[in-house]
Amino acid sequence: MQKLSNLLPEGFHDSLPPHAEAGSRLERDVLDTLASHGYARVSPPLVEYEDVLTGRMTGSAKSDLMRFVDPISQRTLALRPDVTMQIGRIAATSLSEAARPLRLSYSGQVLKLRSGQLRPERSRLQIGAELIGTDSVAAASEIVSVAIEALSRAGLTGITVDFTMPDLVDILSAGPLPLSAAQAAEVRSELDMKDAGGLTELGAVGYLPLIEATGPFDDAMAKMRSFDSDNLLASRLDGIAAIAANIEDKANLTLDPTERHGFEYQNWFGFTLFAEGFVGAMGRGGSYEVPASDGGTENAVGFSLYPSPLIDAGFSAKAKDILFLPLGHDSEVAASLRAKGWRTVAALSDSDDAEALGCTHHLDGEKPVAI
Repeated sequence: MQKLSNLLPEGFHDSLPPHAEAGSRLERDVLDTLASHGYARVSPPLVEYEDVLTGRMTGSAKSDLMRFVDPISQRTLALRPDVTMQIGRIAATSLSEAARPLRLSYSGQVLKLRSGQLRPERSRLQIGAELIGTDSVAAASEIVSVAIEALSRAGLTGITVDFTMPDLVDILSAGPLPLSAAQAAEVRSELDMKDAGGLTELGAVGYLPLIEATGPFDDAMAKMRSFDSDNLLASRLDGIAAIAANIEDKANLTLDPTERHGFEYQNWFGFTLFAEGFVGAMGRGGSYEVPASDGGTENAVGFSLYPSPLIDAGFSAKAKDILFLPLGHDSEVAASLRAKGWRTVAALSDSDDAEALGCTHHLDGEKPVAI
């Protein structure tokens, strides 16, 4: 007799009670928040043709695809590592004639080829919203505000929004602080590590003030204003400051102008969401461009949340009273109690044990009685 195995591939796991239900509850709370702000839900498939999927991807994300050959079409298929690009495809094709700005929401699993130390899972739940057709300050403010509200409704507290400027080095290296493409890559790496010595060794001392312009929003923004003596960044700084002013009473605000992790395709602004009591980012968002049906692009702004660590930690898991229904119980009484919010477990034999089945109460006539 073959022994049953519970071994799963690295980076994958089962979600068991009560975590699976907690995950559904959290997902529902977030999606209900998005729907209340007019974001219509779409649900793209888990698998697409590789060439269609990679045609909308940028940077290293293309190497993070899990691929296989479709035995029917003989074409290479890929499992999506991110939903955002699929929303862009839908906006440019099926919904190309829909009025702009177009508000869409989504929820679904994404698959990663590799996992990281902080996030070892390779299958992750991604929930998000995209506002397509504009990346104005008003649109960006709405997206950040809705993201905060969604996390708050899911039960998170102490939310922090960390702003960044994803294309900052590109702007500076093409202007007042010139760098070759190779030098710019090295400078970005040193800025990622906040390594002042490394920047000095590279001869990029002009970028040193960017390391200091990190921290609480007001102080960091003042340092960025001082750094931007020729007003090259004025419009971007003004925009981020306006967004911050619109949400300052809803979250803690910080600024890290050179943060790049997770911002492969964002342009003039990005943001990362953190919550008290949890390590790592809860989600990210920002402004970007979506390829349009006419061959051009249209501006967009959005965010994605990755709540799997919260779910795995038991966040949002709530103990529920469960009512045991003995053999021969009154089905109408049971139905009435379910309508009032009770969960019931009906006995199927005399040997069923209410306590062993996780019940907290048993039905005595027409009344629940605590076990």
